[in-house]
Amino acid sequence: MFLVSTKILHVNDWIFTLHASTFGLQRIAFGPPNEPIAKRPPASAAMDILELASDEFERYFAGKLFAWSVPLHVKNVGTPFQQKVWAALLEIPYGETRSYKEVANAIGHAKAVRAIGQANHLNPLPIIIPCHRVIGHNGKLVGYGGGLPLKEQLLALEAA
Repeated sequence: MFLVSTKILHVNDWIFTLHASTFGLQRIAFGPPNEPIAKRPPASAAMDILELASDEFERYFAGKLFAWSVPLHVKNVGTPFQQKVWAALLEIPYGETRSYKEVANAIGHAKAVRAIGQANHLNPLPIIIPCHRVIGHNGKLVGYGGGLPLKEQLLALEAA
């Protein structure tokens, strides 16, 4: 992993920790970091990516961003199955939802509904890779790494 820079971002009532390399945004964690941020000189390209990501987060939460442009650097993250799931999540349009079953069908693994949930849980870039748009087959909100109140807020924001 090429982790070189980290930024703590406060948006509305939420805290996110963004991690970037010089190649792109690598990870978004809910809340402040669990361990101290390493004291090392930041790479300017990584800092530029973190600034762009911060700006896009602000615009997204203000209801003014509908598509992300920040470069992502997750090529070697996750299993091939997880990468397939994350690619399918990127195909869910802003303001729409899909059930776990629909995502499983979209990637050709109709019986992998629980595995879809696990892939969502391990999503390195929640919000940008929109796992919050995946709901239960009955339309209910189920599971979200940032908590159901955040998932509910994200879906309400996108529905507006």
